[in-house]
Amino acid sequence: QVQLVESGGGLVQAGDSLRLSCAASGRPLSNYAMGWFRQAPGKEREFVVGFNWNVGSTNYASAVKGRFTISRDNAKNTVYLQMNSLKPEDTAVYYCAAGPPYYVGSDYSRYNYWGQGTQVTVSS
Repeated sequence: QVQLVESGGGLVQAGDSLRLSCAASGRPLSNYAMGWFRQAPGKEREFVVGFNWNVGSTNYASAVKGRFTISRDNAKNTVYLQMNSLKPEDTAVYYCAAGPPYYVGSDYSRYNYWGQGTQVTVSS
């Protein structure tokens, strides 16, 4: 199994940037595809981005394309989510997830391992 721990959330103003981290232990993240999801109060979990570790393919949700970027650090077994030009509607708890090696889609049921989440709050 792999254990995931997110960090980097916080309170920022609209237009600011944040970088979230997802540190893994137990197994190399290269064994999995990675995803970021978010969930705002009273709303369903929403797909943000999926990333295929081995071939580097990514799949961004339209709401974040051009503003968010996923990256990795193999040596640290960590995935990052760089979030720029943040908007109040980006406010949510952000979760990283690990799933089958070649799946980068939005179906959260396909991701087997989840972190505990990190809160991102964007004020207007």
